[in-house]
Amino acid sequence: MIFRQLLDARSWTYTYLLADEESREAVLIDPVFEQARRDCALLDELGLKLLCTLDTHVHADHVTGAWLLREKLGSKIAIMAVAGTTGADRLLADGDIIEFGKRSLEARSTPGHTNGCGTFVLDDQSMAFTGDCLLIRGCGRTDFQQGSSKDMYKSIKEKIFTLPPSCELYPGHDYSGRMMTTVAEEVEYNPRCGGERSESDFVGLMEALGLPHPAQLAVALPANLQCGEPTDKKPMPVEPTWAPLRYSFAGIWQVGAQWLMEHSSEVQIVDVRPAEEIAGALGTIEGATLLALDNIAQASERLDKQRPIVVICRSGGRSAQATAKLMKAGFANVANLQGGALRWSAIGGQLVSQAAG
Repeated sequence: MIFRQLLDARSWTYTYLLADEESREAVLIDPVFEQARRDCALLDELGLKLLCTLDTHVHADHVTGAWLLREKLGSKIAIMAVAGTTGADRLLADGDIIEFGKRSLEARSTPGHTNGCGTFVLDDQSMAFTGDCLLIRGCGRTDFQQGSSKDMYKSIKEKIFTLPPSCELYPGHDYSGRMMTTVAEEVEYNPRCGGERSESDFVGLMEALGLPHPAQLAVALPANLQCGEPTDKKPMPVEPTWAPLRYSFAGIWQVGAQWLMEHSSEVQIVDVRPAEEIAGALGTIEGATLLALDNIAQASERLDKQRPIVVICRSGGRSAQATAKLMKAGFANVANLQGGALRWSAIGGQLVSQAAG
């Protein structure tokens, strides 16, 4: 099975990708709206087909990417039926099975943080995804969205702690950089619900937390109640339209050599190799601006921010680094030439030796 754990640094939300290696069918658990572009890039690079997104609950601290991924990829949306959302393709009940290739997840109803929380358990019970019900050495809050400390205690004890002790648990969040735990660890060491702590111990502790409401509450809840479809307060991400660009999992836009060959006069071509390399056997595209990677800080003086930029090097590695630096410097329309000068030459593009100007 293919497995990846992804992080949205703004909300400290973990998104989980699971895929069957043979069929290449995949599911995403707890996708984040702002990270949909990243998730699409990873699916594309790994050659996976996203069948379904699963949300462990109606989130209050970020907007789910479920709706946006359905718009982009045609994936289905699944969430526990008692969550009270509109727009989902599949409303899950306790015990329902979500299949992807030869693998599957079991949906377990684990209310407490919200009344619609679910935990997703892998078919061989080697992994479980607990959302905000059980965290690493903690648990989710229970003071709003129909939360219940008594329900959470029961959910943890009966639906999660009954899994095999070696079962790896993956939470919806962690604010200390921890990535996973196990049933055995949490049974013994969780300070809220582990050891000999009774239900009354747990309820008393949870009622005394006094936490402030999440900062994104006013935006997140309305959108998540309709599976992430944007409200007036949630703008759609802007996609570049100046070329048929491909977003990489490394976080940069890339453009193909064939498109550049047909539209080279419409963009600024920037070669970031040293002058002596460009003067060698493998030259550069005629008319390219020579701006070595070490001198990329000069870009604001030498390049027009209003015109799209395509960055090249020998094979696409150094130019990818330069592309990222230009994006951070405020160049909005910039892309890396995929495969670099080697790819350009392979499809018949001409390269010329050029001395530094």
